[in-house]
Order: sequence, then C-alpha cells, then structure tokens
Amino acid sequence: MIEIKLLPHEDIVRIMDIDRSEFIPATYTYENGQLVRHETPHDCPTWSHDDDPHWSYGAHIAYFKSLLDAGGELIGAVEGERLVAFAVLRYQLVDDMAQLGALFVSNGYRRQGLAHKLCAEVDRLAREYGAKRMYVSATPSESAMGFYRSQGFQPTDTPHPELFEREPEDIHMVKRL
Repeated sequence: MIEIKLLPHEDIVRIMDIDRSEFIPATYTYENGQLVRHETPHDCPTWSHDDDPHWSYGAHIAYFKSLLDAGGELIGAVEGERLVAFAVLRYQLVDDMAQLGALFVSNGYRRQGLAHKLCAEVDRLAREYGAKRMYVSATPSESAMGFYRSQGFQPTDTPHPELFEREPEDIHMVKRL
C-alpha cells in the first residue's frame, strides 16, 4: 500500500529511489500566449550519479534542499520503505503565491493517481498556510503539460524572474487555489 505523508527534510536524499526516465513523444514551448506543440520524440534518462548540474541527483538534492530550508515541505508517496513519488512545496514564493518546486513519480508507478494525490496535498497545505495561488515551473513534456493543465495550471505571461532564469525552457504556470 502506498502512503502519502510528510517526510523529514533530511529524507530528500531518498530521491535516489526515483526513476524519472520516460519516453517523451512531444514537447511544448510557450509563444505569444499560446502553448505550441513540437513533435520531438526522445528518451529522457533518469538522474545520474555524476556531477552534471542538470541531470545529477546531487544537483537536484541541493536545489530541493534549498526550497525546504526556505521553509518548505517534502511530501512523499512511500511504499514500504521505498520512496516512489515526491513533491516539494515552498510555502511562499511571493506574497500569496506558493510554489510547487518539484513533483516526480517513479517510472513504473505512473498513471496510478499518485501525482494527483501529491498535488492535492500540496494545495491543501498551501491553502492552510494562506496561499491563494500556486506556481510551477514545469518540464515542457507532453505528460507534464497534460497533467498540470488538468490540475488547473495555466501558462503565465509573467514568470518569476529567478525561476525563469533557472529554467528558461520550462513552461511557467500558475493556478488559483
């Protein structure tokens, strides 16, 4: 049985349990107020144990830890002792807006509602904190765009400058809570 629960911040190292690999049939860009689909089939690998700043576990752990250290939460989907999915919530990105800093479901556990459950828990916690909006810098894959749009996120014409600089190819989205 998979349990959704808050995890201690030091458990962020458990993301090494996650296999984020997937086949991506298409990606999106956000141009002139519209999502534009690009047929770009490719395999996306899982994170690595090397020092690559974009693909390494270490780089991701450090970034997610910075969000947690800024007063965030780590929400996990745990099966037994194994982390099979997780989300990182940053309670206050700006004013009344929280940030969904990460949401990953391990390959083999997708299409079981885990992302939806994690997103619902993140929304609940953010609303309790007083947030009125949620921000996500989303991987521009077909699966991510479909999921986030189904959760009420819409691309924003005014991305957060720091997050846009960090991830300029992502689709920056906001939703009302």
